[in-house]
Amino acid sequence: MPIFELDPTEHIAVAAVGEPGRRQFFLLASGAGRTLTLSCEKSQIQALIVRLQQLIEAQGLEGLAPAAGESGLKPGEPEWQVGEMGLGYHEDRHMFVLVASQGAAGEEGAGDDAPSVRFWLSHKQVVAFSKQAETVLGAGRPPCPRCGLPMDPAGHPCPVSNGARPIF
Repeated sequence: MPIFELDPTEHIAVAAVGEPGRRQFFLLASGAGRTLTLSCEKSQIQALIVRLQQLIEAQGLEGLAPAAGESGLKPGEPEWQVGEMGLGYHEDRHMFVLVASQGAAGEEGAGDDAPSVRFWLSHKQVVAFSKQAETVLGAGRPPCPRCGLPMDPAGHPCPVSNGARPIF
């Protein structure tokens, strides 16, 4: 399996393109003289943020709270669709490592010959990335006050009300 290293990763961000409810999500990174755009699912970013927050807490990094700002990276043509992501902490280097492997969303493994990329991230980069990704995810459709599912501008057949009346 070809493995690409962005070591060090200079910038990493999440971008969303399109109207809320129909957005495409991308993982963007630059480093080692290369800029990389990977297509991914919103659920993958959500799961990554949860895991990042767990690792941030475990490393005692809550005090590092840079403002979530614009990344300056814009999505290009995606190199591949992310199938799997992994996240860990390298004790000797005192860095986080995010691994993204190619594959279609929902596949059971990307295969032995699928490319992967490792993003090496400092503590501050991980905290900033987590905040920036949360901002991008939060810019979507507002959640329903009853069920928490995203609401469409045309209304929402809320399962709590058994879909009987749309909520606007």
